[in-house]
Amino acid sequence: MQLAWYDIIGSIGVATIILTYVLLQTEKIRSESLLYSVLNGLGAGLIVFSLIYSFNFSAFVVESLWVLISIYGIAKYFLKGEKVKSEKGKKPFG
Repeated sequence: MQLAWYDIIGSIGVATIILTYVLLQTEKIRSESLLYSVLNGLGAGLIVFSLIYSFNFSAFVVESLWVLISIYGIAKYFLKGEKVKSEKGKKPFG
C-alpha cells in the first residue's frame, strides 16, 4: 500500500490529535491552555486538508467541527486574558 502525500498530511493530523489527548490524560497540558486548542485545531485542520483530496463526508463533518471548537477555545483563551488584564486596573471595592 502506497500512501499519497495528502494521506501523510492527514496522518500527521491524526498523530497530532492523539498526542494532544495523551498529553491531556497524562496531565502534561490542561484543556484550558492555548497549546491544547492549537494542537487540536492544527491536527483537525490537517485532516480536513487531506479530505479535500480523498473526501469522506462524515470525517469532514467531525473534523470541521473540531476545527471550529478549537477556534472557539483559542478565542476564549485570549478573551479571558483580556478580561484579566482589564480587571487588574480596577480599584478594589469600586
